[in-house]
Amino acid sequence: MEGRSLTLVPNAIALKNMKILTLRAAALLLLVGSLAGCDLFTVDDESSPNGPALEDILADPSIENLSAVALGVEAASRVDLDLYLIDVGVIGREYWRTSNAEPRFTGDLLGRGTSVLDDNTFYITRPWNARYRVVRNANILLQLVESNAALENAVDRLAAEEASYARGYAKTWKAYQYLLNLNLTFENGLRFIGVGEEVAGPVESYDASLAQIAALLDEGLGDLEGSASFFGTTVDITYMNRAVAARVAAYRGDFSQVLALLADAFDVDGIGAADLGSGVAHLFSTGGGDLTNPVFFPPTNAVGDAILAHPSYANEIEEGDTRIDKVEQRLGDDGEPTVSSFDELASQFSFFRYKSVTDGVPVTRNAELVLLRAEARAQTGDLAGAIADLNTIRNAAGLADYSGASEQSAVVDEMLRQRRYELYGEGHRWVDTRRYDRLSTLPIDRQERTDRDGNVIEADDVWDRFPIPATENVGS
Repeated sequence: MEGRSLTLVPNAIALKNMKILTLRAAALLLLVGSLAGCDLFTVDDESSPNGPALEDILADPSIENLSAVALGVEAASRVDLDLYLIDVGVIGREYWRTSNAEPRFTGDLLGRGTSVLDDNTFYITRPWNARYRVVRNANILLQLVESNAALENAVDRLAAEEASYARGYAKTWKAYQYLLNLNLTFENGLRFIGVGEEVAGPVESYDASLAQIAALLDEGLGDLEGSASFFGTTVDITYMNRAVAARVAAYRGDFSQVLALLADAFDVDGIGAADLGSGVAHLFSTGGGDLTNPVFFPPTNAVGDAILAHPSYANEIEEGDTRIDKVEQRLGDDGEPTVSSFDELASQFSFFRYKSVTDGVPVTRNAELVLLRAEARAQTGDLAGAIADLNTIRNAAGLADYSGASEQSAVVDEMLRQRRYELYGEGHRWVDTRRYDRLSTLPIDRQERTDRDGNVIEADDVWDRFPIPATENVGS
């Protein structure tokens, strides 16, 4: 079961005045099965053949158990990550998940005809539940840390700085998981659950949820400063914490805060073309018991089980942009380029952002930091600085410096364009177009039409949010 589920990608030179750390973690899904109950927010403390009972874990706050739970938090963060990425990528018109076995990928998610997003269907219930299981595991880690502090056996008791690190680690992971679920439900809001609580709080609004996530990240940073790891080498959780905090600040429209966060934590000026891919990523492997990259599909897969790149990606890319390699030309049986069709959708290209079953999926990386600073500079009037950052991204993709108009609206347009191509397939475009009120610019893949029987089929829809799952009994 040994593998690495999260790590600092090499050459993450952007972090300033903070320790650069790496993680070697067992790919444990320790608590995913054993803590899953009927009520998402009620911890199941019954014995389970899938893992230790919760009461046994909490009764033994040893360093061994602390380490196992921490690694379980991290490893479980990859569960149903593919459904999250498919949700945001399909609605954001980055690609289509085509499946003979599951028509809802090209039906519900694209708003085909009279289809709507269902509040009791796998594409929302599974990623939502998976993220809250990680939150719950992080809460268990926090409980264990407090119990460990009371141990009389000093050999098995964390040093104060190690306990502080564990708290920061747990809070950072909680905040990130909350953010992913909030990205799905948007104005439908989010529920928060405290440490040791079995019942979640009321649904918080989008703005209130972002504020709570930002506060949790700041709390986590306070715990991480001056702390030391307690399970050997560790993920650069501080890099992740501050990068996600900057993302949240951008979502809140607080661009002065984005600039302050980046200046305080990172050397963005030191990021060159070779460093853009560095950061924090979910890793996968073919090792026994580990997970492989769930959004890697061989570009030669039959159209009935594939991810097709949205044709607009290749059609609208700038000539000479090397990021065209994130899609792959589909070939027919004769080896010649072909167009693949599925459910009235047609594309010449396969999605090929991830090249193998072991490719990592970014949590955040240096390219996002540069683009966040470009966005914040543009929004605060430093257009020359924004263009300089955008040129870092453009030049790395084989493009000349930006030569368009220099007014704010044009620079913001270019920033969103570079985010589209640089962060393709990493879960950003739908959120970006939504927060800039540009969902209407996304393609309508199937316009109103008439079927063979003369029935009118409505045009596709572009959704702005998912409903909160019906199991939450809160409505939407």
